[in-house]
Amino acid sequence: MLRKAALVKQIYVTVNHEIGMLNKIADYLADRGINIETVAGYEMTGTDKARIMMVVDDTRRATDLLKQKGFSDLEEREEILVVLENKPGALKSVTSLLAAKEINIKQIYGTMSTEKSPVRVVMATSDNQAAIVTLKKAVMK
Repeated sequence: MLRKAALVKQIYVTVNHEIGMLNKIADYLADRGINIETVAGYEMTGTDKARIMMVVDDTRRATDLLKQKGFSDLEEREEILVVLENKPGALKSVTSLLAAKEINIKQIYGTMSTEKSPVRVVMATSDNQAAIVTLKKAVMK
């Protein structure tokens, strides 16, 4: 059920929580031909800020562009991308491997897809290096 596991760079952008902010970011990246492969976001409770997390096809160009556009609160983190079959138990195949190795999932989100298309899940764990070794072994089986 696990098709692929890879380390990826995820961009974290802290922005003012305003209508249209994600639209601005998406517009800037699209104008430069940078594809957003995954995206998630949330309101930072008790503040006027929001956090947007994304994996793009060209992290360096994206972060340079966002800095040029005035987004100064940027961070890149190495995290894990898994590609799963879109069927019951697919996520369990990943979480059970990590639990068996006592690797904690600190953050996770996934993409939606049609029934026949794979699902992409991005996660941060307590030990990304051990997690990627474990998951890659499972892909090879």
